[in-house]
Amino acid sequence: MLVSMVVMSVLGFALASVVTDRITAAKIETASVEIERARSTVEYQLANSGTSSSLQARLNSARAGLAQRAQESGDSSSFYEPVLVVQSPDGSVTSSPESYQIPARLAEFVSGGNVAYQFASVERSDRSSYDALIVGTPTNTDIPNLQLYLVMNMENEASTVALMRGILASAAVIVAVLLMGISWLASQQIVGPVRSASRTAQRFASGHLRERMPVDGEDEMAVLAMSFNDMADALSRQINNLEEYSNLQRQFTSDVSHELRTPLTTVRMAADLIAADEDSLEPATRRASQLMISELDRFEALLNDLLEISRHDAGVAELSAANVDARQPVESAWQQTRHLAEELDVEVVFDVPEEPQMLEGDARRIERIARNLMANAIDHSEGNPVTVTMRSNEEAVALTVTDRGVGLKPGEDELVFNRFWRADKSRKRHSGGTGLGLAIAREDAQLHGGTLDAVGEFGVGSQFRLVLPRHPETGFTQAPLELEAPSPAPGAVDPDATSGGAEAAAGPEDVDTQPLEEGRDERA
Repeated sequence: MLVSMVVMSVLGFALASVVTDRITAAKIETASVEIERARSTVEYQLANSGTSSSLQARLNSARAGLAQRAQESGDSSSFYEPVLVVQSPDGSVTSSPESYQIPARLAEFVSGGNVAYQFASVERSDRSSYDALIVGTPTNTDIPNLQLYLVMNMENEASTVALMRGILASAAVIVAVLLMGISWLASQQIVGPVRSASRTAQRFASGHLRERMPVDGEDEMAVLAMSFNDMADALSRQINNLEEYSNLQRQFTSDVSHELRTPLTTVRMAADLIAADEDSLEPATRRASQLMISELDRFEALLNDLLEISRHDAGVAELSAANVDARQPVESAWQQTRHLAEELDVEVVFDVPEEPQMLEGDARRIERIARNLMANAIDHSEGNPVTVTMRSNEEAVALTVTDRGVGLKPGEDELVFNRFWRADKSRKRHSGGTGLGLAIAREDAQLHGGTLDAVGEFGVGSQFRLVLPRHPETGFTQAPLELEAPSPAPGAVDPDATSGGAEAAAGPEDVDTQPLEEGRDERA
């Protein structure tokens, strides 16, 4: 509609301009012919008139003859009002009719010996005005500085132009209304089915997998509807298959974890019985017993994690919420990971407020999150200090664990939370781990209505941030601590510049707190 109105406006303006120019040009051409005739008539009458009469009388007589000739011609297009003007050397002006005002600029051009014209507004005797074309010319008579002007009325031409503009405006309005109607009808044929398809797609995306578009006719919209329905059928089958596969996988994991507990308990009892009399065993048998106990510990931790992750997957994980001082689970987690820091000679610096940091949460799950984060940071710190910081605001409590170890490569800040993911499978971890710790930690954080995220820079270090709202159902809008990658330590060496790049860095991983036996190779 806007484009159509602009086009109609431009065309109407152009057409009106062309018509106006044509009418004006025709009037000017008529005035040019009439001014030559009138000049000849005035010169003839003044040459044959006596010189005994006054100047005003001679001008009135010549003007009366011109007016009578114009009326006798009977051509309304050539009707005009003659005006004779004489400018004396002393500056006085004599005109017929008397005191007639000629535009000063036009009089200046005619005084210079030119034939000129000008459009102006002319007053009648009754003080009313009208638009006119005034054309003037000098004359060659015995009266010096005599100028002849013809005042041609332009009211008829103005009425014609106004009528033409009114017709164009009416036509533009009619065309606009017609275009509006045509556009509305066309939009109903196109926009209606598109809106219906959009609503169907939205309902399909929201989970109504049986939604389909109606197929009506054989036009392009019908083809679109059939294609959409075919796509919806294929997606529905695929989604159903994936849901069934996911349910089977979760059920399988849960069932296997539960079923393995009985044989694991039996093997654990046998291993404890053997380990109870280690002094009487031969060295090789004693070593085998120690390895079996260590692997049983790791196997039991794996089963516990599998059961926990299966509960999260099934949506049955429960939050035993209570008013908890967030410092206590962190302190408990540190007591369980202190031996790892002492073994690896890693300094852990705590920046925790002295006042209680109260929130509504599950202390066991918060402790498990903090234990995984601190154990990961110690394991990947490369002997550099680890910083644990806690801050709070009115909405949430935040905990960050920062290390200056191997760091994270681009894109690994989300991969670290994938199950069983490792950046470098050849890297030896100094603590046990199931590969599920960080995945469970993020699930625990989300169960509290919080977040767990990470950031890092390869060869510089990494930072993990846990944000827990004070009330799980209310959430939070602003975290008390910003997630920031560690800055390079003073005097640090660029890992890319080290000779040979002997060891590929691994990202921080989830770890358990059970130490590995001396000399045992870690399995993938």
